[in-house]
Amino acid sequence: MMDIRIATLITCHNRREKTIACLQALFGQELDESWQLAVYVVDAGSTDGTVEAIKRLFPRVRLLCRDDSLYWCDGMRLAWIEAIKRDYDYYLWLNDDTRIYENTLHTMLDTAKEIRKIDKREGIVVGSIRDPDTDKHTYGGVKRIGSTLGFRLVAPTDKAQRCDTMNGNCVLVPRSVARVTGNLSSKFTHAIADTDYGLRVGKDGFSCWVAPGYIGECQQGVPPDWTNPEIPLHERLKNLYDPKGLPPRQWAAFTRIHVGFRWPLYVMKLWLHALFPGLWAKLGK
Repeated sequence: MMDIRIATLITCHNRREKTIACLQALFGQELDESWQLAVYVVDAGSTDGTVEAIKRLFPRVRLLCRDDSLYWCDGMRLAWIEAIKRDYDYYLWLNDDTRIYENTLHTMLDTAKEIRKIDKREGIVVGSIRDPDTDKHTYGGVKRIGSTLGFRLVAPTDKAQRCDTMNGNCVLVPRSVARVTGNLSSKFTHAIADTDYGLRVGKDGFSCWVAPGYIGECQQGVPPDWTNPEIPLHERLKNLYDPKGLPPRQWAAFTRIHVGFRWPLYVMKLWLHALFPGLWAKLGK
């Protein structure tokens, strides 16, 4: 039996407890003897002891330390640049606030094998995540709503299902896909990079699939401040332009790629949402 080499890519910043719990769950995976698991963690300037804890508890981790100017997409891209030098069979994206179950890698790799049988080529496998307190479906594969840039979560079943793109909490990317689609885009620093990647994969002729069942837990993130009508306008705009918000220039780049000539309409919608969030909510947009 041939070895299967998997590189896990993680970015972290000042979430020591969550990062350590994530790594504990990862290293607690049920692995076949033929599997080799490597872990690449990019720390973006943590000051809460995250780096020291990783070094002490997980000496096998390949740790790359940078400053706090890096965000999720930047960090994941850097981890992938390092990992791809060793040409792994699979690259597993994993958010540091996500705890995967002990059989997750089995589920993801079994799904990858099923995709090869159905499509006669490799495809991306997306894991569905639920809230540990409420069991609510929080992240996973999504379907595009028509030709818009609206998306809906695909609820997991006992079978693999096609999706259009994904949230990046737990995603398995085969080597053949990575060779064609490449790395996460440098156009983005944090948000929408995962959605962009899934859509690019589809344009490159590959498919995205939701693995059966839930593969881990992560709490639902709170809505960004720029969508909150209770927050003053200047604070909303500050949050919108923040790398962890939805910087208009990056949103414009995303819309140009994925809706073509209609992109100005989507940029206008972004501004309407930020300027009039209360009205936006009432209109159900």
